[in-house]
Amino acid sequence: MRVSTYLLVLASLLASALLVADEEWQPLYNRVDVALQKQLDDRLNGDKEWRSLVRSRNMAVCVVDLSDDPPRFARVNGNHMMYAASLPKIAILLAVHAAFEDGSLEETDAIKEDLGNMIRVSDNHAATRMIDLVGMQKIQDVLRDPKNGLYDEKRGGGLWVGKRYASGGPRKGDPLYGISHGATATQVCRFLYLLSSGRLINAQRSAEMLEYLVDPHLHHKFVSQIEERAPKATVYRKSGSWGKWHADAIMVKGIRWRDYILVGLVESENGEQILRRLLPAVEELIIPPEYAEGGHDRPGENDFH
Repeated sequence: MRVSTYLLVLASLLASALLVADEEWQPLYNRVDVALQKQLDDRLNGDKEWRSLVRSRNMAVCVVDLSDDPPRFARVNGNHMMYAASLPKIAILLAVHAAFEDGSLEETDAIKEDLGNMIRVSDNHAATRMIDLVGMQKIQDVLRDPKNGLYDEKRGGGLWVGKRYASGGPRKGDPLYGISHGATATQVCRFLYLLSSGRLINAQRSAEMLEYLVDPHLHHKFVSQIEERAPKATVYRKSGSWGKWHADAIMVKGIRWRDYILVGLVESENGEQILRRLLPAVEELIIPPEYAEGGHDRPGENDFH
């Protein structure tokens, strides 16, 4: 995969955003919005199925409204770690790019092809090759690095990869709960929030990782709803499903009012349908009604926050 003009422009935008917004930028933890939090709590509690899942801690949701300045953040069970199937493959993506950056891994076309397949079609063989190549310890060290803070025992855990995406090989569950492929909704939100502002490794590497997340090839869960409601939006996405565990993470950009991050983790046999219903329900909280339908979206600025 060659570095495209799109990637160069994206890296430039992220670098510019860093220079302009460094004084105003705040960690996601500092962006909790009381009004949005109440709206999210009320919306989830207003649905009988969702309310039951939230109370049993079998459903976690995080949303970041990037269309506001400053961004607004809300979460329900945000620091509750859950099995997340293939969603933590974004941690492998980060670790590989950290290895590129520190020179411990050479960038090759074969690796870039595997990264693309691992993210866009969630190829388990490609993910396992990347784990074997970069090393499980490297992945876990990158996640726990204070510069990233993507697995933080003081905040309920977070992203974790402790097993190959294959039947064989060693297993090392996360320190708090022993989950092999886990996530908290808040830390997944942080991953996308940091990427969107060029703060994972650096602006160039953030742009490279974003390019893998754009144009998902699996059209279910959140993506199925965005394709219906805002087909012109740019979508960055990674999902995961195994058995009764369903996870999805999406960042929507390119349309003024549809500029947000949404993460959902659900343990339910009906999880896929729950996530399909969740996206339009959350959009109701952050998009003015007159712009809710795809045909009425208003183009606008696409600054990275």
